[in-house]
Amino acid sequence: MIDRRSFTKAVGLGAGAATASLTGLQGIAGAAPASGPAPVVPDVVPGTHTSFPVLKQVTAGVLDVGYAELGPADGPVVLLLHGWPYDIHSYVDAAPLLADLGYRVLVPYLRGHGTTRFLSSRTPRNGQQAAIARDIIAFLDALRIDRAVVAGFDWGSRTGAVMAALWPERVKALVPVSGYIITNREAQTKPLAPGAERTWWYQFYFATERGKAAMQDRTHRRDLTRFVWQTVSPTWRFDDATFDRTAAAFDNPDYAAIVIHNYRWRLSIVEGEHRYDHDEHLLARRPAIAVPTITMDPVLDPFTATPADGSTYRDMFTGPYEHRTLTDVGHNLPQEAPTRFAQAVVDVDRF
Repeated sequence: MIDRRSFTKAVGLGAGAATASLTGLQGIAGAAPASGPAPVVPDVVPGTHTSFPVLKQVTAGVLDVGYAELGPADGPVVLLLHGWPYDIHSYVDAAPLLADLGYRVLVPYLRGHGTTRFLSSRTPRNGQQAAIARDIIAFLDALRIDRAVVAGFDWGSRTGAVMAALWPERVKALVPVSGYIITNREAQTKPLAPGAERTWWYQFYFATERGKAAMQDRTHRRDLTRFVWQTVSPTWRFDDATFDRTAAAFDNPDYAAIVIHNYRWRLSIVEGEHRYDHDEHLLARRPAIAVPTITMDPVLDPFTATPADGSTYRDMFTGPYEHRTLTDVGHNLPQEAPTRFAQAVVDVDRF
């Protein structure tokens, strides 16, 4: 497994707090204060649900965002953010659990995934972390949502952390799987131990034109992403139908471009957009996160450091905090352990 002590230095973790005040949002919807003890989330067998009852579209920033919505329209808002190579179906079991408890649950397709589309052909197909985080802020603005509990893994975990670091007034509480994984490109230039580098094989593959061609070809793309599922979640016994439902999101016309840019940007092989330079400068300074947070480490994820106790990033969370270790779960934690993931969301909302 990757030693997060080395990994956190390599991905870079931003610094100094950065906040940006939003104007014109007075009086809009947000998460109502939770009170009393947190309810116990009913147990659900992973794979119980296979689809979302409601899929919507909304114009937000540079995108037309596709998203699932569950629960009462006036409920406290929970925003669930997926990773790579996954989609909104990572939350197909967890979202109904939260909706049944009265939450308004929103699960957007990130740029380049599913039914999310760019509004203009001239917009750069940029996968850098600040661009994705700005997308989600624009998504909340478009739905007139002031604050939300934000939870995610992989790209979604990073996006939630960026939001909490730069716009803490928009994040009521946070559940980031794998903790603090905000990327710093300068730190990414430093080598890791060989075992850690091997785990990141696809990042280096995507740095080549051969890897880019694999992402552009539907058959190779499906084979590669399925292989990633199998290697980072070694005990998750998903079936063909489960993979196919998510892989449909990879047929987005901008998918390959976004994925390739994301990983090449991390390695400083390509540049981002100047419009995000200020955000990235702030993130490079390792901003601490002060919003209430529960971090989760899945032990079977090859990217999780032993002893998976959150110690490698504990000092990056300065507000109310708790860490949870899941010994029997791999990388796609929300889909592999939906009840425990939903419970963390409910619990952090009571901090």
